[in-house]
Amino acid sequence: MPQPATRRTVLATSAGALALGCVGCGGDSGASTAPQPPTAPASPPSPAAEGGAGETSPAAREAAPAGEPLARTEDIPEGGGKVFEDRKIVVTQPEKGRFKAFSAVCTHQGCTVTQVADGTILCPCHSSRFRITDGSVTAGPANRPLAEEQVMVHGNSVYLT
Repeated sequence: MPQPATRRTVLATSAGALALGCVGCGGDSGASTAPQPPTAPASPPSPAAEGGAGETSPAAREAAPAGEPLARTEDIPEGGGKVFEDRKIVVTQPEKGRFKAFSAVCTHQGCTVTQVADGTILCPCHSSRFRITDGSVTAGPANRPLAEEQVMVHGNSVYLT
């Protein structure tokens, strides 16, 4: 009488099948035989994209990222910031139009920072303070900076990337 499959056997077999199924999923080797859809001609660049008034960074000229924006640019005060407790992120605007983001988890004991004031990000648990420009520690007991996160501004929206 055959023995029932063990969990190890099922997992090993599933992992092998998955690996075989993904063999062709890697990079593009240029040997694809599937027809490619035609690409639309590029639209002429806007004056801002050509370096005129309202110049934007190359990242900002790209299409809007997928997903919901984290905030509107006007929600992040210049010289300050805003904590998004549900996302464990703090977004700052150290100077007009320059946005930074950091983990809202304090590096001392893992509390969530709750406030941005006077150019610093504040942790309520033991009063650690971090710079809004780079997340570095200005007052302990934390001794490591907040982890930097990546944000992108598209139009008047701030997206976490």
